[in-house]
Amino acid sequence: MLILQAIVLGIVQGLTEFIPISSSAHLIVVPWLFGWTAPALTSLPFDVALHLGTLIAVLWFFAEDWVRLVRAGFASIVERRIGGDLDRRLAWLLVVGCIPGGVVGVLAESKIEKLFHEPNTPIKASAMIVMGILIAVLGVALFAAERIARHERGASAVSFKDAVVVGIAQALAIFPGVSRSGSTITAGLWLGLERETAARFSFLLSAPIIAGAGLKSLLEVYAGYASGAIAPGDLLLFPIGLVVAALSGYLCIKFLLRFLQKNSTDLFVYYRWALAALVIVVAFVRG
Repeated sequence: MLILQAIVLGIVQGLTEFIPISSSAHLIVVPWLFGWTAPALTSLPFDVALHLGTLIAVLWFFAEDWVRLVRAGFASIVERRIGGDLDRRLAWLLVVGCIPGGVVGVLAESKIEKLFHEPNTPIKASAMIVMGILIAVLGVALFAAERIARHERGASAVSFKDAVVVGIAQALAIFPGVSRSGSTITAGLWLGLERETAARFSFLLSAPIIAGAGLKSLLEVYAGYASGAIAPGDLLLFPIGLVVAALSGYLCIKFLLRFLQKNSTDLFVYYRWALAALVIVVAFVRG
């Protein structure tokens, strides 16, 4: 049963990391709803495995893009020139966009996580209600962005201002329920980017942040294992979470980029509202 639960959460992580419905919220809500209380499911090693899995997914799917962008970035440093090269410009826009999320992650991530997702501690109903409200509010912002902004700007039109605004939006994803992809795609749509462009920039922007957070957590896992605080058995679910999250994440990116070529994000907005209502009602009932 524990392995099955780990597979389910791996699939949940892979799907919800890139679809704008909040992976952090779902990793809390799903075990909470079904009463899954096994410590291994909320352990640091398993959490690290899930996030490294989605990192592999975004690096895997955009492998050609990353090779091109890294080369362009290094070339711009060597030549001290960006010029009109779109790849060089995009490489530096991604660097700029990652700064707000990196700063907020270092300063506040552990504090926020303790409020919502502290291992081996029951989640308070009040925290779930707050999360439900955040899920709904981001849905409202996405709904409005679809109707007010004009989505006409392609990848070549992404500017320094866009990178800063989307980067700040990504920093807000530290709160469970906001959603990294949800906040960044919403910001991109408000700025007038095409849906696919907003999603692609969101996914590329997520990789350095996920990598940084994953490396930090991986070092914590290693330190815990070396000191005996993390037993070998605690690593049992690590490969399961990693592989399942990577596969489901890859398929999710592929689906979403195609979906947004012809469709709006309304489906995800309605899902967010339904999920928010469910979370708030169950939280009130359970007290």
